[in-house]
Amino acid sequence: MKSFVDYSHDSDFSIHNIPFGVAVFNKEYIACATRIGDIVIDLASLHDFGYFENIKGLDENVFEAYTLNEFIELGKPITNDVRLKIQELLLEGSALANDEKTKEVCFFDLDKVQMMMPVHVPNYTDFYSSIQHATNVGMLFRDPANALLPNWKHLPVGYHGRASSIVVSGVDIQRPVGQIKPPTAEKPFFSPSLQLDFELEMGFVVNKNTELGEHIPMEETEDAIFGMMIFNDWSARDIQSWEYVPLGPFLGKNFGSNISPWIVTMEALNPFRTESPKQDPEVLDYLKFEGDKNYDINLEVYLKPENGKDNLISASNYKFMYWNMCQQLAHHTVNGCNVEVGDIYASGTISGEDPKSYGSMLELTWRGQNPIKLSNGEERKFVEDNDTITMKAWSEKDGIRVGFGEVTSKILPARKI
Repeated sequence: MKSFVDYSHDSDFSIHNIPFGVAVFNKEYIACATRIGDIVIDLASLHDFGYFENIKGLDENVFEAYTLNEFIELGKPITNDVRLKIQELLLEGSALANDEKTKEVCFFDLDKVQMMMPVHVPNYTDFYSSIQHATNVGMLFRDPANALLPNWKHLPVGYHGRASSIVVSGVDIQRPVGQIKPPTAEKPFFSPSLQLDFELEMGFVVNKNTELGEHIPMEETEDAIFGMMIFNDWSARDIQSWEYVPLGPFLGKNFGSNISPWIVTMEALNPFRTESPKQDPEVLDYLKFEGDKNYDINLEVYLKPENGKDNLISASNYKFMYWNMCQQLAHHTVNGCNVEVGDIYASGTISGEDPKSYGSMLELTWRGQNPIKLSNGEERKFVEDNDTITMKAWSEKDGIRVGFGEVTSKILPARKI
């Protein structure tokens, strides 16, 4: 496929992608959008020009909404048709290729738009599904000889996070404050976090509502997953380590998470399916699956100090995930937990076996024992004030590239309490 829109060969947003997001156009109105190369397309106006009139079930202009929720709730038979129609319209020789009036109204240079939160997030769940990450954390915080807890290989471990503090890329995060108690201290003290960390994750969003008591069986999970985004789950390790027993993360996690603004559909990622790591022991029947349910997605993390350049500090891959998305969703709902359109489910930190592929500062510096040296001569044990963390994700195979762009955010100094 070749588009009439020019873009670089290494663009994440090729004709093979066609992601969905929400943008502010002309600094005055908000609409759902897609992107090819560095061109952002106003889908609401494209609908008004009649380019989607032959798609059944798309009579109303759902692209006029401030989020994608109404669109993705239409279900895959419709959303897939829309994506394929956009792809067709962007090909050389299409009706749109020669429609200068429509292009003038609907096409915007990337630097002329502001990206918004793509979805309203009713609920958020964070999993813990990378075996290397779970092993590393177990070695750092518990018994190195028994790093994985007994349940870890039997079910996708997760917890319910805070949906309200998920924000889009570009929104800066303030350093959290809370109680800290180092192992050598007799009692806790109140302080800004001294061990602020990022977590390299991917998230997926669901496209359906279910009733309380209903579950989504394994064979139906793919139909319920609309697409994926990059997810940076900020973490205050010192606050977390004191508070998390016995009920799990709280203030150490709920102060902010950033997501990338473009949701890449599972259909765009189909060419990059790959097999999952072997699961041993055998999982229970409701978690068994057939076919390739994992994805080969390259991941990178960059740290930019206030007075310096971007430093590549981690290069990982989503294919390292022990528990796949379908297993996560099947397990999440097997007890009858209802889901809502726009719910986000994050993977948990993604780490490979190579230390350079670890997905957090906690692991990269081994809890501060091995500081990272930056190009400007500074060192980092954890993320410091005015550091900017940028994560990138893309898949590439047989000349086809589909990517997510990036999620970036700066850490601001803590508020005075």
